[in-house]
Amino acid sequence: MKDGAYHIFLKDLIETLHLENCTPEVSVDNVKITQTEVNRPALQLAGYFDYFDSSRIQIIGHVEHTYMQQIGMERSADMMKRIMMGSEESPKPPCIIYCREIWIEDEIIALAQEYQVPLLRSRKATSPFMAELIRFLTTKLAPRCSVHGVLVDIYGEGILIMGESGIGKSEVALELIHRGHRLVSDDVVEIKRVSETTLIGSAPDITRHFIELRGIGIIDAKTLFGVESVKNEQEIDLVIKLEEFDKEQEYDRLGLEEQYISFLGTEVVCHSIPIRPGRNLAIICESAAVNHRQKKMGYNAAWELYNRVTNNLSSKRTDKE
Repeated sequence: MKDGAYHIFLKDLIETLHLENCTPEVSVDNVKITQTEVNRPALQLAGYFDYFDSSRIQIIGHVEHTYMQQIGMERSADMMKRIMMGSEESPKPPCIIYCREIWIEDEIIALAQEYQVPLLRSRKATSPFMAELIRFLTTKLAPRCSVHGVLVDIYGEGILIMGESGIGKSEVALELIHRGHRLVSDDVVEIKRVSETTLIGSAPDITRHFIELRGIGIIDAKTLFGVESVKNEQEIDLVIKLEEFDKEQEYDRLGLEEQYISFLGTEVVCHSIPIRPGRNLAIICESAAVNHRQKKMGYNAAWELYNRVTNNLSSKRTDKE
């Protein structure tokens, strides 16, 4: 999903990152931020505006400010004016942030008031602040979707349990909580893609910590089992799909080849587990989580068995010869 699909308000950014508003006359209440990228306008201060995206947050650090002092306030004001004006292709910046508590000249403040571009200031050094800002924007503006399922943290692995309604996902989650694992979300899981390979799952605010059990109703896992039994968000490492057992269908018994499911263009390993009476699904989920962690650490039990069988057959063939 492209930038612009989601937005956050500038006032929330100011509050979260503890920024100082140096232009209180300019309203920040309705200013929206839609891009995860930020820009240090060094080339623009030198007069190069080709391919300049003015809709990004602009960051002024020690290097930019020192250069502005060297070229003089008249030329600096001209360049800052062009930055604040925006263009037909790109709107004006949502804000300009000065780092290191750099002093902002009156001429720049006057321009910001004229073009209604908020000027903000941070105490932090430029590079650490930009890293924190980009991480915040990436999380808040990440592409997202909602799926029907249960997300549980099992031994640190995020396990998304999916399946038809009524198949027993919530009951499995309850048993896992009882065994010391943590619930992230029941029924609806909101998924955000924070990078090309990372999906973060969380619960909608209205249903966070609640579980629906047919025949009992709604229970509050946090209240019943304590705060150690719940978690607000978790990276999704593995998907387990519960399905009714079908004797006509062939199920994977070795696991030599991984199966995947895609969310927001990112693939996640997926296991299909057939449901039959007497199967302890909580233990199966625990085993799947630990086995998945082993694979990430470089050990694959299926391939280990395959290699043993292959070596044994080769040894017997050699003995016969």
